[in-house]
Amino acid sequence: MRVLLIDDHPLILAALQTVIQGLGEDVQVLGADSAAQARDTLKARQDFDLVLLDLNLGDASGFDVLEEFRALYPSLPVVVISASDRASDVIRAIDQGAMGFIPKRTSNDVLAQALKLVMSGGIYVPPMSLGSEAPEPVEMAVHEAGPVTMADKLQQVHALASQAGYQTTTGLEGLQLTPRQTDVLALLLQGKPNKIIARELGVSVETIKDHVAAVLKALGVSSRTQAVLAVGQMVQRQPNAAFTTFR
Repeated sequence: MRVLLIDDHPLILAALQTVIQGLGEDVQVLGADSAAQARDTLKARQDFDLVLLDLNLGDASGFDVLEEFRALYPSLPVVVISASDRASDVIRAIDQGAMGFIPKRTSNDVLAQALKLVMSGGIYVPPMSLGSEAPEPVEMAVHEAGPVTMADKLQQVHALASQAGYQTTTGLEGLQLTPRQTDVLALLLQGKPNKIIARELGVSVETIKDHVAAVLKALGVSSRTQAVLAVGQMVQRQPNAAFTTFR
């Protein structure tokens, strides 16, 4: 896995490079200390698997860089890694297409699991409150055989949403979603756009739009990001949970 790490603080850049390279023998990390250097690096080579982006860069706003990279390299996952863990920053980053938001105070173990989650197609979201411990990302596994039940689907949604780190007693079952709407919700929580969801489920984009609208209405929210956070508030966090991706 080849990672581009963008951070303008030399000590933090070096420390993060060391930590990320320690995740595995096949991990290679290239550092960029400015938005300009990151742009040049991505223009020069197209073999990166992941971008880790700090929000506070000396020559540009991290949010502007995030929006730029998502437009220029839509298939390249970008994860924000920041000293901030404010809810407003998390929500804005996910709204702009980030596949995760990792506070720099996160432990090395959680950082490793968060990156694995993102590379598996999920989204990592930290707790929405300062001073609390970051939740453990959910380990993804592929369901290769046997029928997938509604319980399996709800288990996937529960596990995906558990990353928000909230604990309440309300269950997703109370939403009374149809099996297809539950499929759509699970894929929404993986950050997949309508076109990809339509392709995976074998239906039209217009049909997916209708399902997304129904899911948002059931959750009482108006955007995908709000849906991720809303579902996170509805389930209990389950450390080391595993879920099954259905196809």
